[in-house]
Amino acid sequence: MAELDSYESALDAVPGAHPYPRTSRYHDVGTGIHRTADGTEVRYAGRRLLPPLPDGPEETRAHTVAAGERPDLLAQRYFGDPGQWWRIADANPVLDPDELTGEAGRTVRVPLAGGFPGGGRRV
Repeated sequence: MAELDSYESALDAVPGAHPYPRTSRYHDVGTGIHRTADGTEVRYAGRRLLPPLPDGPEETRAHTVAAGERPDLLAQRYFGDPGQWWRIADANPVLDPDELTGEAGRTVRVPLAGGFPGGGRRV
């Protein structure tokens, strides 16, 4: 664990350094520190609140799921980055991202590239 501590210390020493890349869904989430009874510090990401679901065609496009599609493949198709699957999951009322593409013929909402419904730029 000493390696992790030195990495985090080095990261804290760099002005503007952030533990999550700009494309991460956790980039704008604050971090906290929990101290256990023995004084050990445990760092954690704060709660990430979802934006309101989109309700207009100016915010999303409809996609009809084909057999064999997955959330990461949709993200690659629409955003050029399979790691952005979470943007599609956030725009649809599902608990498990696999629900998005589990049934061929289902229509899912895909946020328009470059923005996110209900808020500022979230790329």
